[in-house]
Amino acid sequence: MINSKTIDPYEGEPDIKRLLSAFRREPVDRVPNFEVLYEDQHVEKFLGKPAGNTLAYGGDPAKGVVDPDKVRPMYPDDFIDLCNIIGQDAMVFEGGLWTPFMREDENGKMVQVADRSIKTRKDFEALTLYSDKQINNAVKYVKEYKDTIKKRNSKIGVSCLYGCITQTPYEFMIGMNDFMMMVYEDRGLVEDMLEVSTEHYVKMTKALVEAGIDFVWPADDVAFKTGLFIPPKIMKEIWIPRMARIMEPAVNAGVPVMFHSDGKIDDIVEDLIEMGVSCLNPMDPYGIDYREYKKRYGDRLCLSGNVDIEFPLSKGTPEDIDRDVKKHMEALKPGYGYVGTSSHSIVNYIPHENVIAYLNAMHKHGKY
Repeated sequence: MINSKTIDPYEGEPDIKRLLSAFRREPVDRVPNFEVLYEDQHVEKFLGKPAGNTLAYGGDPAKGVVDPDKVRPMYPDDFIDLCNIIGQDAMVFEGGLWTPFMREDENGKMVQVADRSIKTRKDFEALTLYSDKQINNAVKYVKEYKDTIKKRNSKIGVSCLYGCITQTPYEFMIGMNDFMMMVYEDRGLVEDMLEVSTEHYVKMTKALVEAGIDFVWPADDVAFKTGLFIPPKIMKEIWIPRMARIMEPAVNAGVPVMFHSDGKIDDIVEDLIEMGVSCLNPMDPYGIDYREYKKRYGDRLCLSGNVDIEFPLSKGTPEDIDRDVKKHMEALKPGYGYVGTSSHSIVNYIPHENVIAYLNAMHKHGKY
């Protein structure tokens, strides 16, 4: 029988060195298990109290624009406690997934645009970019996390999730259909939006590096399960050079870069490697064969993810989960360079006993 009631004792305390060694494809004692997000109900069950989700306390920035005056990252003491329970080597907070394009609402308050109402250059030029506030907040939280890590004599690391230069406009500012039309009909406006975001996130990367971040995590969902949203030729013209600039301050400083995009991103993986990406996440199982990616990129890139949150995590049994994790480990462990991660995040609709089985399987089958 697979234990799905309690987390089994695992070897090796949480330590950022393990995760960073995996990024460099260097020997580790076990495959690191690391998630971008545990949603609030799982956090509460692990900690025995409400503590928000692992990206934020008071809201869910991964699902939409939130008010930074009301939503903050998870409190670091709670996050360290959680990492010690589940064996995770690093904490990650949301520091600026969405470019902070703002305007006044009907009450005169500056709010981030999220109603897909930006359709023309005039609409765009009426917005205000709250760059400094978002960056200063991110730096403040890096310091808060690092101070708490030091106070508790912990070896856990910290990262920041940010940088959705295309997802911000298509998800919140313009809308997907209109954005894709705009790529062809008013490419200059699209590039201007991307450029403003890029300049903002270049400053963000520099500030995070200066604050002592352990690794940076730019993210931008640019694909669906059959390929890129934007044709590869245009992507390589308007997106690749800009994302490279966002990563460059970290790469130049020797700070590892993790990159996230859902979907089938085959057409840009070589570009990401050239940019200096250390770890690719999450190898979306609906478009990516993890065995093929290991063969093609495993000697140049750490791979993260692919354990499907639908099956086995949501709809399978603990035994299904154990088998699936074992298969992933058999293919992805050799030569190091694998981080055990789900295909998306540990969402509330995954049964908690399955989350426990998943973590136990990671620790059991991930041993070297």
